[in-house]
Amino acid sequence: MKYSEQLDRIDFAIVAVLQKNARLANNRLAELVGVAPSTCLERVRRLGRLGVIRGYHCDVDPGALGVGLEAMIAVRLRQHSRDLVDSFREYVAELAEARSVFHVAGGDDFLVHVAVRDSDHLRDLALDSFTTRPEVDHIQTRLIFEYTPTWRLPVPEERLI
Repeated sequence: MKYSEQLDRIDFAIVAVLQKNARLANNRLAELVGVAPSTCLERVRRLGRLGVIRGYHCDVDPGALGVGLEAMIAVRLRQHSRDLVDSFREYVAELAEARSVFHVAGGDDFLVHVAVRDSDHLRDLALDSFTTRPEVDHIQTRLIFEYTPTWRLPVPEERLI
């Protein structure tokens, strides 16, 4: 379903503002998008019911939790079937170290963003959680020196107030 067909300019404005600060008080959000607070609250609830707003997240400093290293693990599967791809994606998404899982086109089938304590933890994760899987043909690990999430999606300018 295309949500954008069900959304008007106020809905798009609400999404744009919340992507910058999801903790914004409803009164301030209403003021910024130019509607009454009760209208704004109902629209935010509707966006949640529609699945446009899927949740709110806490941005945590990885170092505060003992994460000293992040990496992207590129995974190539031996075979490709919907069941195999789906089960591997579900398996990887459940790993405690997985931050994001991308099913991609090209030479690799998956890119997995992982967060680990150190290089020993990364090595053990690669050997124990990836190369032991029978569906995995090849992995390649790339260290991440810096990660800056933006947490936003583009909102069409013509749909904003």
